[in-house]
Amino acid sequence: MPDAAILCVDDEITILKSLEIELRESFSDRYLYEFAESATEALEILEELCSDGIRTLMVVSDWLMPGMKGDDLLIQIHQSYPDIVTVMLTGQADERAVQRACEQAHLYRCLHKPWQAHELSNLIHAALD
Repeated sequence: MPDAAILCVDDEITILKSLEIELRESFSDRYLYEFAESATEALEILEELCSDGIRTLMVVSDWLMPGMKGDDLLIQIHQSYPDIVTVMLTGQADERAVQRACEQAHLYRCLHKPWQAHELSNLIHAALD
């Protein structure tokens, strides 16, 4: 079992399924892949992974979600887990939200939907290698 994880957060299940397919095609069993449909669920998963001794390397989050927006989630994650690489994957983030995430969550990159599979794969390779 891998000792490192990538967490994807999006309120659309079809997006999460697409991310899972792309991650498994690009990285096979190199990482543990976790998926959350909300910011609350993502924070719970992070706590579980941490308590199980599994390092979360990256969080890829949508911006526009019910409850907590992606920039707020990534900022909260960065405050608690500063070594996690944060990425926003969205079609609707405004520039202020992206800038805020850059400044307060050390946002690594913002990809816009629809994204190209090679963009996500290259981004993860560059960020984690």
